[in-house]
Amino acid sequence: MKKLTLEQLQRLSETEFKRAPKLPIVLILDNIRSGLNVGSLFRTADAFRIQKIYLVGITARPPHKEILKTALGSTQTVDWEYCNDGEKLLKKLKDLGYKIISIEQADQSISLEDFFPAPMEKHAIILGNEVGGVSESLFLNSDMVIEIPQFGTKHSLNVAVCGGIVIWQMVSNSLAGLKS
Repeated sequence: MKKLTLEQLQRLSETEFKRAPKLPIVLILDNIRSGLNVGSLFRTADAFRIQKIYLVGITARPPHKEILKTALGSTQTVDWEYCNDGEKLLKKLKDLGYKIISIEQADQSISLEDFFPAPMEKHAIILGNEVGGVSESLFLNSDMVIEIPQFGTKHSLNVAVCGGIVIWQMVSNSLAGLKS
């Protein structure tokens, strides 16, 4: 066994990435305080060819130095947009056919292992503030809530880790759409 070199990995160039098909998943980063978390989510979005990231409220925007530190260039490949009004954004996405999903702990949430999205169905995933979670107004305008089961004492995950877990679950059900 040996590790692969960068050449053997055959990564896409920025131009090839921009032209490549994307999964119909957008991320909504709702008032995320840490630029490091935002950058990590950009990198995850690049890794799985997510369509777009929407930065809402106080969420830092590129070229913030903390974002650039963890994004490793993915702010150049992943499409993104800043939106001050999250409710207006959700309405726009719903009108475009996206199912709005809050990642949150709630009384009527669906456990992530029980969520089986249809391949290539359009989803907008809301990831909330590191302390307060998804803002109430966006939470109430969601079509559904998904929760990651946890078994420790803290009952929370870092938002970038949470995003990675949820995206992988969704991507694993849509791999056929990526391999073209």
